[in-house]
Amino acid sequence: MEPSPVKTRAQELHIPVLQPATLRNSAAIGEFSELKPDIVIVVAYGRLLPAGVLELPRFGCLNLHPSLLPRHRGPSPVPGAILNGDDTTGVTLMLLDEGMDTGPVIAQRTRNIFPSDDAESLTNELFRDGADLLGVALPGWVSGDMPARPQDDALATHTSKMERADGLADWSRSAEYLWRQQRAFKPWPGLHTAWGGKEIKLLEVSPLPGGSVEPGTVVRTDTDRLAVGTGEGLLAVHRLQLEGRRPADASDFVRGYPDFVGARLG
Repeated sequence: MEPSPVKTRAQELHIPVLQPATLRNSAAIGEFSELKPDIVIVVAYGRLLPAGVLELPRFGCLNLHPSLLPRHRGPSPVPGAILNGDDTTGVTLMLLDEGMDTGPVIAQRTRNIFPSDDAESLTNELFRDGADLLGVALPGWVSGDMPARPQDDALATHTSKMERADGLADWSRSAEYLWRQQRAFKPWPGLHTAWGGKEIKLLEVSPLPGGSVEPGTVVRTDTDRLAVGTGEGLLAVHRLQLEGRRPADASDFVRGYPDFVGARLG
């Protein structure tokens, strides 16, 4: 067990760190109220705050959420945006209420989603944007010059908590979707399949247009690329990892397992 970077930095600055197991009891709320906060900033907390906490600070509890609310409410907004094929996403500064990401919006900042983005890298960029947005918007919120506006619930979309099964490759899907799936679920649960009773993680992939190959069948393309047939197009595999082995480039993997070409993945 190691402290998070936030806790480590707080300790370096001699800032008290409280880590209650829950805020849904009178003892925790009492300890929190003794701080007499003017404002509370919530980032990646993962739990709903009870009314007793929401009502404490004079300027409310504000939350940085890595999507353009009301799109992608819930616990997995960055994977949701990539998996959905969105061209843009962003970060939202909102006033918390008792719902799941339903509070009014104070400010937003937009960012393009590039083909090179994955959930890990995009999350880091969005929270950098969020930290900057917070510094810009907070004075206006406190002064009353930047009021919050209600979300349009009719435009809301929702994400769910990620599970390991979310990363299982369904070869009847298109190569484009599987490529987005691999990026959306990096680093966990990743994109994975099975061969010979063992799991294979597909660490780097890209979609190839055309090609008529039985879904799940491993082939070599005319350009000597390793690829897998899908419901639409081919999925090029650049880097992969067999269960119990180290990650390997596709060419090195095939040299070690020549019978992989022609195999049918589960």
